[in-house]
Amino acid sequence: MHFFDAHCDAVMHIDDGDYDFVTGKGRGHMDLPRLLAAGHCAQVFAIFAPASYYPGRDLRKYAETAIAAIRGWAQASGGQMRVAVSGAEIQRGLEMQAYGSSATDDASSFVPPPLRSSAPLLAIIGLEGADPLEGQAENLRHFFELGVRLVIPAWDDNVFSGSSAGPGDGLTAEGFKLVELCHELGVMVDVSHASDKAFEQIGEIVRGPFVASHSNCRALAPAPRNLTDAQIRALAERGGIMGINLAPDFLSPEYLAAWDAVLAPMRGADAATRQKLREAAGPQLRSIPLPGLEWIARHVRHAIAVGGEDCIGLGGDLDGISFMPAGIRGVEDYPAIAAVLAAAGLTPSQIEKVCWRNMARVFEAVLP
Repeated sequence: MHFFDAHCDAVMHIDDGDYDFVTGKGRGHMDLPRLLAAGHCAQVFAIFAPASYYPGRDLRKYAETAIAAIRGWAQASGGQMRVAVSGAEIQRGLEMQAYGSSATDDASSFVPPPLRSSAPLLAIIGLEGADPLEGQAENLRHFFELGVRLVIPAWDDNVFSGSSAGPGDGLTAEGFKLVELCHELGVMVDVSHASDKAFEQIGEIVRGPFVASHSNCRALAPAPRNLTDAQIRALAERGGIMGINLAPDFLSPEYLAAWDAVLAPMRGADAATRQKLREAAGPQLRSIPLPGLEWIARHVRHAIAVGGEDCIGLGGDLDGISFMPAGIRGVEDYPAIAAVLAAAGLTPSQIEKVCWRNMARVFEAVLP
């Protein structure tokens, strides 16, 4: 099986002195050897750069450095990874993959195709939080030239939108300009982390598909970062897609309740302080029993029931989350996701849509 994953934070490791993405040296949920072995055909690399998390940092320079790092990985990969900046490049790149299957709806006879050909992994660059734009939507043009093809307007409150998730302010005037410019340039708008109001506003002004790259179903796990059924339907009606996040607190309501109880003292703190408190609470968080892989299938099945089989994909948030469901150690275990979807009764064609085809369709349609 192949995988097109819409969100990871691997580039955050560029500050780790012993990290080498290309060779797999250092700690992390993913690296190039494991991505290739798992069968990934495309991966969105998010540049996490909110001002509230990095107070005082030159975020424009940091984002430029991170983009250069991703391009450096591609250059050092010996042809095993390539940065994709257009829908046509994604289409051609995926056509090079050794799909080798014509999926039917007979799950009992489903045989996974060969993992991959010698085609390179497609890398797509995104901004998780538009803070590197320094408050000016027009600065997106600079990052577009550098290869950015996805933007989450706000990870936390910023000059573009009140965020993150649930109740809160919507887009500012500059935020409306940013979304319009994304449409003009062919940059994917990503509503993960958007407040409910910002989600509604984005849905009204985006004239094509958009994504929630790493969000789950709020009806199953009431984390405010998850999508309501109405939001899933709105996304589906526009031809968009949500990517299932592997964070346990986004999957299981029981885990979420235990997680929230531990982290209750952090409410109201700024992002940097929250991160320090979360690290201090590590032993308590590690003691919470992890949900099983079946929770991934539950969210996928719920999304299909609400919005149809074309509105759901994968956005694991690897290297951006502290824990994963039992049975997932890192990207090397993504084939287990396909297996649990099959065990849950999805047809082979539905599994292919969830694992890669849906994301491929949307990115091919939106990117220039």
